[in-house]
Formats: sequence, C-alpha cells, structure tokens
Amino acid sequence: MWWCASWRSYERRNEENTDIVAKVSDVRAMGGGATMSAGLEHIATDNLGERLRIARDAAKLTQAEAAASAGLARTTLVAIEHGQRRVRMEELRTLARLYGTTVNGLSRRDAIHLDLAPQFRKLGGAVDPVVEDATRLLADLVSAEVELENLLGIQRTRNDPPRRPILPGDVTIQAEQDATELRQWLGIGAGPVLDIVSLLELRIGARVFVRQFDGKISGAFAFDDAVGACILINGNHRPERRAHTAAHELGHFVSTRDRPDILRDGPPGQARSERYANAFASAFLTPARTTMQLFQDITAGSSHLSRRHVILLAHMFGVSREALVRRLEALKLARPGTWDWFQDHDGITDVQARQVLGDAAGQDSVPPVSQRLNLLAAEVWRRELLSEGQLARLLRMDRVALRAMLDDLEPAGDEAADALRLRG
Repeated sequence: MWWCASWRSYERRNEENTDIVAKVSDVRAMGGGATMSAGLEHIATDNLGERLRIARDAAKLTQAEAAASAGLARTTLVAIEHGQRRVRMEELRTLARLYGTTVNGLSRRDAIHLDLAPQFRKLGGAVDPVVEDATRLLADLVSAEVELENLLGIQRTRNDPPRRPILPGDVTIQAEQDATELRQWLGIGAGPVLDIVSLLELRIGARVFVRQFDGKISGAFAFDDAVGACILINGNHRPERRAHTAAHELGHFVSTRDRPDILRDGPPGQARSERYANAFASAFLTPARTTMQLFQDITAGSSHLSRRHVILLAHMFGVSREALVRRLEALKLARPGTWDWFQDHDGITDVQARQVLGDAAGQDSVPPVSQRLNLLAAEVWRRELLSEGQLARLLRMDRVALRAMLDDLEPAGDEAADALRLRG
C-alpha cells in the first residue's frame, strides 16, 4: 500500500493575504524559521531538491507533468530534485504554486519535510483509494500541527512509552501484561479511561486527530522519530468505537511502532500484531481486576446476566456493549457465546440503553479538530500569523466551520483581563 501524501510544511498561498511571508518573518523572535528573504543559501541543494520531490509527490504529479506545467525540461527538474542543479528563485516560485505550497514553506530552515511513503509501501497490496484518502488526511493534519507549532515557536513535549516487542507465545497474555504495565507507567491506576484521546495527546504526546471520513477505515497509525506517534480516528464511528480504535493504535505504538497500521472496519485481523493490538485495547480499556470487581458489584444478587448489567458496565468503561460482553467471556465471567446469544435474541438496543441510562446516554458530537490543534490555530489567528483562509486550507476545514471554532475560543471579557495573563 502506498502513502502517497507526504509530510510537508503547509503555508498555503492566500489571495487575501499576500504578505504572509512578511508576517511569518515577525515570528523569528519567537522561535520561528527563516523566511524567503534570507535566501536559499542556507539549504543544501540536495535537501531543497528532496523537499521539491516530496511536494510534487503530494501534488500527485509526475516529473514530466510538473516540468511541462512549470515550463522546464524534464531533465532540468530531475537535476533539481537530485541536487545536481540549484533551483532559481523564479523556478521555485512557479513550482511552489504548482504544488500548492509556498516558497517560504519549502525553504524555511525548520520546516518539516518527511516522507513516510516507504513505510507504507512495506504493507503491500493494491492501492485502495479509501486508505489513500485516510492516510493523506493524517499526513495533512500532522503537517498542519507541526506548521502551527513552528509558527508559534513551540517545542512538542513527547513521552513515548517503553517499547514492548511481540514475543513468541500467546499474544493475548502479552497484551494483557503490557497494557497493565503501561497503565502503571502512566500512573492512571486501574480505573476506567474516560477520555483516551486526551490521554494520548497530553500524557503521551501523540498527535491524535478525530475526523469524519469513509467508514471502511476505523483508524490509521504511523510513527516517525521527528514528529512522534500519529493517529487518525474515524469520527463517523460511535464514541465507544473510537475509544477502541485509539487503544488499538496505542497497542501498535507500544509493540510495532516502526510499522504503520491501517485499521479497517470488519472482523479483526488474524496477523499476530493485529491480535495483539485488539487484545491490548481490550485490556487497556477494561482492566481485568477492575472489570471483575465492578461485575461482582453490579450483578450482586442476580442469577443471570441481563441487558441492564451489560449496558451499565459498558457505559462505566466507555466501551461498546459487544466489547464489554466479549471481555466478560474472555475473563470467564460470562459463558462463551453470550454475545451471540444476545444477538440471536434481538440484541441490546440503543433504545434500551437510553431507558437504562437516561440523560447519561448523552449525545455525541465530533469537534472539527483536536483540542490541542484547536488552541494552536486560535493562537496563530490571534497573532495574525495566518489568515482565516490559510488556516482553513491548512486544517482542511471549510471557512464557516473554522469561523465557528475561532468564535468559540474567543476569550470572554473577564478571561482577557491582565490578571489572568500567563507568565512568559
């Protein structure tokens, strides 16, 4: 499989804000990178050529197509990309426009230009447009977050967990042990994880994005030394499903982080790494001892496992009803085939869940970007480092949704008081 989207800096050209290069130059005092006014001498010829190749790949153009559109001979473009000829400034401007980026984005000293395509090629198989779109979306969002961090002079804090390679033997046992160890390492005890996305973002420093896209893909994971762990979760799925996807990808981060992962909708994969990740997710979200204790408390005095029991336990752990019952089966708290029995007898419905949980059943909404990316975008907007149009393109949002997001983050009058100003 091919990750044809590249990790690149995303300072998009905006017809309403042609002075963006000048504005970005103002950031240098805050840790931002060099602008195009500093020239191209600080970038090695082969480095700039590689950045141009990545940008061309991301634009899905062949060398022949790009050369023809830019008015260059194909041999000239090949020489530029291979670092055998330095690109002229006018040529760079033309190529930047063609590739949908900017000269500043290509030439900044601190810009992130990483190509993860080689990792995804190793997965093999035919190119799937749905997978291609999902992985490109993840690449774009990570690039956007890195770009905003660079503009603000922010250094991302990472807390990568210890690696636990998958060993010979029962992967389910290994996953259970590794999930318990990670909880201890994070200091979160054995209670339910109420917000795994925030846990991944704030405690581990992973880059996590929840976006709505084709339902055939549940999530995607990639890791790079420069940007860390990157996870995409399908916002079209229910909250409990998204929690499982996040925990599943966390399992890959712990065990096989050097290999990207695409989690597809449907039956669990049979590869050892997939069975490990699924078992890890179950163990991390529903720790064995806590599950046993709560099961005992909730079913006390009962002779049968009821739908009400399942609904309450699943709600307490924030997992799906199926995941909860299958976990009970694995822990031998329920007979094998219990979930299949429920399915054969009208299932456990959302209507029944609302009857049991009442207002606690709640309504789910998916924010357009993660909370951290939300705040970064608002700060960049407040400092006038990017225009509204540039931010919308960077975050792959329409401008109406972006405007609503920014309005929600505008500080109230009392919150803007000098007494509440953070110390620099």
